[in-house]
Amino acid sequence: MKKIVNNPEQVVTDMFKGFVSAHANTMKQLSETTVVTRKEAPITGKVGLVSGGGSGHEPAHAGYVGKGMLDAAVFGEVFTSPTPDQVFEAIKAVDSGAGVLLIIKNYTGDVMNFEMAQEMAEAEGIQVDKVVVNDDVAVEDSSFTTGRRGIAGTIFVHKIAGAIAEQGKSLAEVKAAAEKTIDYVRSIGMAIAPCTVPAAGNPSFTLAEDEMEIGIGIHGEPGIERKKLANANEIATELVEKILADMDFTDSDVAVMINGLGSTPEMELYIVNGRVQEILQEKGITVYRTFVGEFMTSLEMAGCSVSLLKLDNQLKALLDAPSEAPAFRN
Repeated sequence: MKKIVNNPEQVVTDMFKGFVSAHANTMKQLSETTVVTRKEAPITGKVGLVSGGGSGHEPAHAGYVGKGMLDAAVFGEVFTSPTPDQVFEAIKAVDSGAGVLLIIKNYTGDVMNFEMAQEMAEAEGIQVDKVVVNDDVAVEDSSFTTGRRGIAGTIFVHKIAGAIAEQGKSLAEVKAAAEKTIDYVRSIGMAIAPCTVPAAGNPSFTLAEDEMEIGIGIHGEPGIERKKLANANEIATELVEKILADMDFTDSDVAVMINGLGSTPEMELYIVNGRVQEILQEKGITVYRTFVGEFMTSLEMAGCSVSLLKLDNQLKALLDAPSEAPAFRN
């Protein structure tokens, strides 16, 4: 294993230090926590948005803290949920009296710890609500979840909820827009090579040189099928067909996200996107916007995910609204 680290047990601490330094003009660290917030938080009259999860998915989640998206993100250890007390600190830091919405990916640890933090905050009189993202069509349940996993489609929820919260809407209105986004987004991922968690020192799973895994999670969880490696067009076709089999996008306008998992060159992501666009055109589905890059990674895993978000006029406007988050400039 070769990695650019100081101590495998300290990677999150060291990363956090570097991240905060890099964005000190727009973000601040809560003292003695792994929480970053917008520098101006709490913002009077605005619903606060908090998300987070295990580290190793960069730029998620802290990369989406900024005007037009999240108000705070909470770092956990690698692939490990942040603790309830850390999430509680984030809630308190962004609450201006208008309430706080938690955006949680559907992983058992995240859901449990964020809900515990919600209870702690409510006990102190803070109005808190939550949404749980479950966009992965690969599996109905997984080794990490009851129900579908939350993966890269979560970024669309950050964007839509962030845009409407920035307009000063109520907590109920922000939650409704986030829930509509969750209802309208579907994703699926695949991998051709695993990642290695620094403290573990071993690959999270093994794949032969001529194999790929369809339907993996962002921690390398098993997917639907392990099979012989196909070419990019065949991979793109399989991923899109599985999404379209789950939800009818006929005659819809959609946003497309081709997400790299940490070790996939943009060249390969754009090749996948080319075939995705062809398929959608063939199906009569209109692509309104396309996003290609790394949005929700899995350390250095090689592979990609495809997300489709059905858009109505409200979601189009919110998707197009300005964002100053470092990982999502709009």
